[in-house]
Amino acid sequence: MPLQSLAATTAPPVATSMLAEIWAALGGPQAVLSNVRLTGNGALPSVFATSDLAQASVAAAGLAVAELVEAADARLPSVECDRRLASMWFSSSLRAQGWTPPALWDSVAGDYRSADGWIRLHTNAPHHRAAALQVLGLDAQQAPREQVAEAVARWKAGELEAAIVDNNGCAAEMRSQSQWAVHPQGMAVAVEPLVGYQAFDAVWRRTTPVDPARPLAGVRVLDLTRVLAGPTATRFLAAFGAQVLRIDPSSWDEPGLVPEMTLGKRCAHLDLSQPDGRRTMEHLLSQADVLVHGYRPQALEHLGLGTARRRQLNAALVDVALDAYGWSGPWAGRRGFDSLVQMSSGIADAGMRLLGRDKPAPLPVQALDHATGYLMAASALRGLVRRQQTGQGGEYRLSLARTAQLLASHRPEGVEAAFEAEQPGDLGTAEENTVWGPARRLRAPLSIACVPMRWDLPASPLRSVPAEWR
Repeated sequence: MPLQSLAATTAPPVATSMLAEIWAALGGPQAVLSNVRLTGNGALPSVFATSDLAQASVAAAGLAVAELVEAADARLPSVECDRRLASMWFSSSLRAQGWTPPALWDSVAGDYRSADGWIRLHTNAPHHRAAALQVLGLDAQQAPREQVAEAVARWKAGELEAAIVDNNGCAAEMRSQSQWAVHPQGMAVAVEPLVGYQAFDAVWRRTTPVDPARPLAGVRVLDLTRVLAGPTATRFLAAFGAQVLRIDPSSWDEPGLVPEMTLGKRCAHLDLSQPDGRRTMEHLLSQADVLVHGYRPQALEHLGLGTARRRQLNAALVDVALDAYGWSGPWAGRRGFDSLVQMSSGIADAGMRLLGRDKPAPLPVQALDHATGYLMAASALRGLVRRQQTGQGGEYRLSLARTAQLLASHRPEGVEAAFEAEQPGDLGTAEENTVWGPARRLRAPLSIACVPMRWDLPASPLRSVPAEWR
């Protein structure tokens, strides 16, 4: 169907084109695109089409919700996505009332000038900080940022990146887009699908009716993700009634993100290195409808929970997997985060050059994480629709690096005016009573006819409930 069939004639053309490309990658029927209305104007300050990506990815997830409602023998509801609110949700939705959330970044995380360019160190997790500073010959507990900068300046960026990665840390040399295009990993990602899909043979039949107003009520989502992309996906699914159970080991924490990302979820603990933990995980998997995981490739295999075992436990499972740098090529399975992929793929370099700055200029928000999260949510929803139609389970694969390619391939059309500053009316009226204190959230960026986007549970701490379905 021509792109002009998208309902709103004033819709930004880049967002319209992105939405069509995303929906095609998800295997969605093109006819339903006419039910989407993209509203609003303005943009985040970016040399890339960041707000277009925000609006298109959120709208795709909303369209997948609408399709699930239609599959339940109901009429396809209309979908409207607000450009400004979608872009704001790409930053933070939480507005703490009378308390201050923890800092998002570790004190030494960030960009450093090397002997021949720039490198970014990702040190939010204590073991990643220790790995990087050990390579630099510094004390992981006491090294100030200035000392880190002096040590980094003695290294070539590529050599330091390789040394830190080999030491199980996380770092990325800043490359240009042209360098990434000829890099073996860049070339591998370029030929991967935006959303990979494989069907599972299964016989599944729904035994309870779908409530069109709460289409994911009764759907069990097992969340094995960290930081932003996967938690964004499961937060979205919780907004439409899914029972989301997040599992973390005792060693993991992300204090700056937990109040933002655990909205609507129950958070539990399992030690998958122990037999009891694996047995509990297998029980949870056998009863889940959706699994969302961001473990590096082969990590679940090594725990005895690989693809074949998951299919054996639950052939009708909708299995949604995330990787940072792609699923093929020499860096498949490399540890990575949004900010690192922006450095590797040329986004930070392009921003620096186009804005005339003297240091890396990344996107104004962690757009790769958030956009990939909404694509993961849309994948889970499309998998549920396919399961309802065919009885089959399925596996979806996405990556931050492939989302970066999607963004880079859609250039913004001219310079758009900046969004208006946040207003009191941008917040919802309900107060969220978290254990940290009261909070309010931004209004939902989506409006789906007769299908409210709302959460039944406030944000909660990690490991705060038993690892069991309700």
